[in-house]
Amino acid sequence: MTKTILSTLFLTCILFANAQTNYPVVVIETNYGTMKAMLYDDTPNHSSHFLKLVKQGYFNGTLFHRVIPEFMIQGGAQDSKNAPAGAQIGGGRTDMDLMPEFHEHRFHKKGALAAPRRDDNVNPQKKSDASQFYIVHGKVYTQGRLDTMEMAVNVPIKNKIIKEHYSPYRDKLAELKSTDAGAFNALLDSLLTVVNTLYEAAPGKFFLPPGLKEAYTTIGGAHHLDDEYTVFGEVTEGLEVIDKIAALPVDGNSRPKTDARIVRVYVEPS
Repeated sequence: MTKTILSTLFLTCILFANAQTNYPVVVIETNYGTMKAMLYDDTPNHSSHFLKLVKQGYFNGTLFHRVIPEFMIQGGAQDSKNAPAGAQIGGGRTDMDLMPEFHEHRFHKKGALAAPRRDDNVNPQKKSDASQFYIVHGKVYTQGRLDTMEMAVNVPIKNKIIKEHYSPYRDKLAELKSTDAGAFNALLDSLLTVVNTLYEAAPGKFFLPPGLKEAYTTIGGAHHLDDEYTVFGEVTEGLEVIDKIAALPVDGNSRPKTDARIVRVYVEPS
């Protein structure tokens, strides 16, 4: 019982980290249940635009037309309204492009509310298609997997420094080790200090932001989307609805064979 309570409290802390209050709570009512979401203050262009569409009733009657388990559920496309079964839908709108609003602490944990976009080859600025949205389903990562992501970038950087500033002295170290322990230790300490100092100052190192590892190893997420798509909010209630929709059988276009309908999206009455 105590473990369950602590786990619930921990997940609540993750979900409400950096909580924002300037935007009202948005309710996303679907035929599989209801979610509530908050919008972030530090993504004002996306948050304000999304809120404007919500107040217009823009998303009402649309579908979650693209569903990929352990990845995300995407919806809101206007061509999904009253779309016949099996039709390929999900066309975006270039008249609702927004410049990205990336922040290191806004990552793709489960429940993240974000904007899709066109591919880099036609959209090098990574502008968002703000006529739709997606919600992360994600998967749970092991701590080792996340550590490996950091090491894959950082180890080669350190190895290069070692090759340039330590390796040329290997023969000298081997000689001193058998003849002069004091000189060996002094040279070794000096070389390691140089390597560590240069590594600390080296550009290009990669470390996952605070809070990300805790979130990705508990509720899960989709790390490969980070710094590629703008996250402008998060689901704070109704994460189980994401699970239900993500579990639906889909066709070859990742459209659920049974419609996952967005009944309406509205501002929660104060």
